[in-house]
Amino acid sequence: VAICKPLHYMTIMSQRVCGMSMAVAWVGSCVHSLAQIFLLLSLPFCGPNVIDHYFCDLQPLLQLACANTYIINLLLVSNSGAICTASFVILMFSYVVILHSLRNHSAEGRRKALSTCISHIIVVILFFGPCIFIYTRPATTFSMDKMIAVFYTLGTPLLNPIVYRMRT
Repeated sequence: VAICKPLHYMTIMSQRVCGMSMAVAWVGSCVHSLAQIFLLLSLPFCGPNVIDHYFCDLQPLLQLACANTYIINLLLVSNSGAICTASFVILMFSYVVILHSLRNHSAEGRRKALSTCISHIIVVILFFGPCIFIYTRPATTFSMDKMIAVFYTLGTPLLNPIVYRMRT
């Protein structure tokens, strides 16, 4: 809205719209998290309480369960995978709409919007790429999973200032 219709921004993005957007994000994330927690709470855990991972993530935690986790793993993967992929597709679609609308702007306006959009797109890809790789596949463990998990939890936030600095 800020790039495609800058003069209408304050009218379109009213406090009500911002509040509703925030409420939808909060409720959606709470429903997503609670679904995963309740699925994991239904599992019996026995044996060692040590996971081979840097933090307590879903896939390593499922490996500690002493029950068949195939169905629960499918539900978790479909839940997390759908949210990761849908968020990524929606963000990319919004950038396509923005880039498409730039053809009506001046050369200076296009340059400024492109520099902002490119840095945003880089950060979105750096974050969602590893997340989609980790959360959209069934329970298989690769040796690089820990490195990828560290990258999307530490690497992307550390690279944010560098990537956003590129536009200036």
